[in-house]
Amino acid sequence: MSRAPLTPIEQQVWHYLLDFLAEHTFQPSVRDIGSALRIPSTKSVADLIASLETKGYLKRHAGRSRGVTLVGYAGGIGTAPVPVKRPVAGAAEMADDGYLTLDRSLVPAPEAFLARAFPGDAPQFAVRENDLVMVHPSARARDGDAVVVRVGGAVLVRTMQRRGAALVLKAPGVGDDLELGPGDDYTVLGVMAGVVRTVAPETRAPQS
Repeated sequence: MSRAPLTPIEQQVWHYLLDFLAEHTFQPSVRDIGSALRIPSTKSVADLIASLETKGYLKRHAGRSRGVTLVGYAGGIGTAPVPVKRPVAGAAEMADDGYLTLDRSLVPAPEAFLARAFPGDAPQFAVRENDLVMVHPSARARDGDAVVVRVGGAVLVRTMQRRGAALVLKAPGVGDDLELGPGDDYTVLGVMAGVVRTVAPETRAPQS
């Protein structure tokens, strides 16, 4: 559903790779990484790179010097590629829908992702048509938190409340709460961590 969380040292390596590539247009060597991050063993660096690949942050290319591709990379020091996901009805996992490069200060965790949410929850959460919501999948959700939930083929942002085995999504404003049980088609994607406002393409009237 999302990239696996990174350990603090894995996150340091990933950020170093992003910033080095943005500045130099090529990847650092294993020794460069070890020297910059004070990791004495080249094997330790190689193991960290392998772990980043396993967790979905990069791809290695055998037989190529500095043969690493950062998944979703689009450039810029201090930025990070954030996956965009879309719901698939009946499937627990979200489908990939590209990447959006954001300032890292706006991304709560390396495993965070973006999803286009149903705008009917505005204005409570300021989610409008074409907006993307930032999802923090590993944050612990408590009663009263705003969570992002896939219900069928839609993504909703609601405050949650646990009621026995059921999950209650509180209706924004006037409306009925949505109660979900074990037999329902839904997945709690994570805690809402922000909104990215996107501009819909202009629709021009046909010229006569």
